[in-house]
Amino acid sequence: MEEPPGLDIRYTYVTDTPYLRQWLEIPSVQQWFPVSEEREIADCVQCWIGFSKYSASITATLNGTPCGIGTLFLMPYRKVAHHCLFKLIVDPKYQGKGVGTALLRNLKHLAKNYFHLEIIHIEVFEGNPFIHLLLKHGFQEYTRQEKFVKDDHGYHARILFECYL
Repeated sequence: MEEPPGLDIRYTYVTDTPYLRQWLEIPSVQQWFPVSEEREIADCVQCWIGFSKYSASITATLNGTPCGIGTLFLMPYRKVAHHCLFKLIVDPKYQGKGVGTALLRNLKHLAKNYFHLEIIHIEVFEGNPFIHLLLKHGFQEYTRQEKFVKDDHGYHARILFECYL
């Protein structure tokens, strides 16, 4: 998929916080994350943006406006510093237009070449449309936990994917 014209990938700034919060408050986005209440969203955003101080978070912008964020949740202990979890979110207005692909590609590059990571992981909930992109970019499912999430529609599995860099 081609990147949209005007797309740029840069390190995340603290000033990107309102965008992340806004996206996580959208019900169609929130369903794919474990947060649901205002306090949970605030804690999630603070943790997520906190990795920007280590240059472990990148933001996609279209014509200067943030439209997606990908973050490596780095491990603080030497024995496990060769891998990490990551999260990625794209503004629903720009999903399916190459923003997620660009973020994922750049996040893998950052993980391998800057942080010298060997493996990156992500957890997604079953049915998440992001799964097809993960599979396309070399990720493999390595575990599934049934009934991990309970919402108004019932239970949903958590699926963990990994990619060796």
